[in-house]
Amino acid sequence: MPRRRDPFDPRAILAALERHYVDYVMIGGLARVLHGTDEITDGVDICPSFKAGNLDRLGAALSELGAYRPDGEQPVISEERLGTDRIVLVTTSAGVINIVGSPAGSPNGFVDLRRSATKEHLGHGLRPLIASTGDLARTAAALGRDEDLARLPELRRIMELEVDREQTLAPPAASKPAVTGRPGRGRRVTR
Repeated sequence: MPRRRDPFDPRAILAALERHYVDYVMIGGLARVLHGTDEITDGVDICPSFKAGNLDRLGAALSELGAYRPDGEQPVISEERLGTDRIVLVTTSAGVINIVGSPAGSPNGFVDLRRSATKEHLGHGLRPLIASTGDLARTAAALGRDEDLARLPELRRIMELEVDREQTLAPPAASKPAVTGRPGRGRRVTR
């Protein structure tokens, strides 16, 4: 029998994942919010690594959080299950966690997303890997649902702002030294 839904506490979820050394990339609504989208979310979506032992550590974190499936049973997280079910939804004492083995647009899951993900400081020692805005936009486009497609303009705008920020923060390009004099005769290099 499904239990009542507890208040959403993303810090508690992320802290449990960190305590158990789970390798994952955060995706979905909370990742978009952390990049700057204007939306409300009530869960944490993650794409875990399938490396040896990681799914066991994820299971231990879920157990610590009192996780249960929509049917009230204990979740079983395995590579086979994540390969069969597109999303494994669990409810915990701190809110909903959606576990996605292979997000739309990222067929290799964690391996694809890890490349451009960034560690973000969220306070209290939490530094989860967050999928890049580009990867989040690609996932939204690949899903093709109306609510996801409606997010694309905002995600594109955030990507533009990120590029502008990178250009502003980048050190100036080193100038090439000027060469004076005639070719073949006593050329001088000046800076």
